[in-house]
Amino acid sequence: MKVLLGVGGTDHSMAALEQTVARAVDAGDDLTVGIVDNPAAELSREAVEARVREVLDEAGLDAEIRHLEGDPGSELVHLSEAEEFDKIVLGGGETSPMGKIKIGSIAEFVLLNSHVTVSLVRR
Repeated sequence: MKVLLGVGGTDHSMAALEQTVARAVDAGDDLTVGIVDNPAAELSREAVEARVREVLDEAGLDAEIRHLEGDPGSELVHLSEAEEFDKIVLGGGETSPMGKIKIGSIAEFVLLNSHVTVSLVRR
């Protein structure tokens, strides 16, 4: 399966990174990591890329890393459709006290606009 993982530096996206890399190793997925700017993240792009490389190296997985410029949601949707990915994976989503899922703006945009299957990894 050809998988695009969007990573923006939040705790949720780092959890999605670890889970998606583990699955890619087990399933033999063709993984591409798209690093995006996320205003909610505390990590710089350089720190995000360093963490991505560390996780990939630990797993022994060779995956392409891309820096996506512009609106993160739009870029992830565009790339996934232009290059015929089978799935987009994103971190995010918290359960509210009322049991509803609250998601960030990037995940919401991708979920609402992608014609490709989207998996949302929650911690």
